[in-house]
Amino acid sequence: MVNSITHEPIARALVSSPDSRFATLTNSEGHFEFHTGLEASEEIVNAETSGKSNSTQAVVPNRPYMLMAKKPGFLQSPDNPGKQIQDDTKEVTLALVPEGVIVGTVSLPTSEPPDSISLILYRRVVQDGSAHYIMAGQSQSTSDGQFRFANLPTGTYKLLTSELMDRDPLSFDPRGPMYGYPPAYYQNAPDFASAAAIDVAAGQTQTVSLSLVKQPYYRVKVPVMAQVEMGLAVNVHANGHKGPGYSLGYNPADHAIEGSLPNGNYTIEATGFGQNGVSGNGVQTITIKGAAVDGPSLALTGNVAIPVLVKEEFTTADQTGRMTWNIEGKNFRIIGPRRYLNIGLEPADEVNEGPQGGSLKMPTGPDDPLVMEVRGTGKYWVRVSSSRGYAASVRSGELDLLHEPLTVGVGGAGPIEVTMRDDWAEISGKVEGLVTGRELGAAAGGMGDQPVPGERSVDAPSAAHVYFVPLPNSSGQFSQIWVGPDGSFNGGNVAPGAYQLLAFDREQPQLEYRNAEAMRAYESKGPVVRVAGGQKERVTLQLITTEQSAER
Repeated sequence: MVNSITHEPIARALVSSPDSRFATLTNSEGHFEFHTGLEASEEIVNAETSGKSNSTQAVVPNRPYMLMAKKPGFLQSPDNPGKQIQDDTKEVTLALVPEGVIVGTVSLPTSEPPDSISLILYRRVVQDGSAHYIMAGQSQSTSDGQFRFANLPTGTYKLLTSELMDRDPLSFDPRGPMYGYPPAYYQNAPDFASAAAIDVAAGQTQTVSLSLVKQPYYRVKVPVMAQVEMGLAVNVHANGHKGPGYSLGYNPADHAIEGSLPNGNYTIEATGFGQNGVSGNGVQTITIKGAAVDGPSLALTGNVAIPVLVKEEFTTADQTGRMTWNIEGKNFRIIGPRRYLNIGLEPADEVNEGPQGGSLKMPTGPDDPLVMEVRGTGKYWVRVSSSRGYAASVRSGELDLLHEPLTVGVGGAGPIEVTMRDDWAEISGKVEGLVTGRELGAAAGGMGDQPVPGERSVDAPSAAHVYFVPLPNSSGQFSQIWVGPDGSFNGGNVAPGAYQLLAFDREQPQLEYRNAEAMRAYESKGPVVRVAGGQKERVTLQLITTEQSAER
């Protein structure tokens, strides 16, 4: 058992099989053993012992088929959570990733120690080629303002405090102005969007500090002009930037959004819920300037409906037959024109706080128009999936929705126009530079003849993952291509366009391929290929190793 960064042995780590039949701790040198009785490598288990009425017997190998490890202060590798064990395996090397840690102090402008402060940590992740922030954890500061976030994987984070109202009984006057501490964003940023990022590497501890500023708070009351059936979700955004921090609540007795906020400009977004899900959305802006705010009212409107116009430029006959689409967990059997097509909307904001999104309304007849139902205002990426052909163009007026998000306001948006074609191109080739597990193990820190965690065997070639990344303003579509054991690959259904081809020795779930700035780090890592409809190209790619990817 070794540290994946330093390659030093890890003592007192628990090594076990997934079925818990085998478990042991490593010694001071990181070694472990299992006495499996390999001379009699099978044990017979009577099926009657598992409650079955027949006498059928099952054969269970008396050896683990996989090994996993864990220890406080370490994380499992996201690429290799477990080590497969072959029948002839005698020795294995497992690796754990040291945790990242963020520690710091929350302080007040006075010498008084703060009350326990709630802190919220967000982690930057890449989903479908775009970066978003998701909540990574919460913590409470101690009486002296200290806090700690542990067990963090390598990544980029943003940190803020929750609002805290001043309830000191010695100074609180129920008839006077209220005071509180607005959310503090690292480093003294006015909102989440402009908060400084905290980069954490494996085994690294980052030390940060946050300062709270006491401000007067003023009462807010915004009447809701609609019937709320099952509840109302309220999000508050400061300075026109979406993100966490401020909050208001819904008072069903008064049919109003209520609470308190400090001076500033705020956008209030509300989502109503009914028995069938989201029933309506509304947006209102308010300005607080040294006084309470009562109004203006907020109206809830139904889900926005956006027409979808499809132009078909197919060169072959439709062979798709009946189709079944799974939309938000529900299966729909589609019959008639355009049954091959599914379109969805994904929020393009840095943080998705509410039930936003959109999907096609299922037509009830063959001549019914396609309509996109949208829940909530904001910016959305339009995602087109099809079992027939590809989306050669997706537009809304002058907006190219293959490369730009769609902005949906209270009144909706213009029609979405989709052009479908099936004149596929083909790109095939071979990946050079594949190495065996023996070579990878030696390169990873002198592990001898043992492969690095995740390899199938010592002499098996390493895996390769080829990505077709469309260039900016190209009509191409991102795809990941399967690679054979000999390094060969064949992309037979490639949308015409310009691509950069990249071959990695590991999957790249965090590849931000929609960000041209992020992809500049790979400019020299793979060739650019341009293909037209029906064109065939063959290329040779050099493998990008994990070490090279980390150095970019």
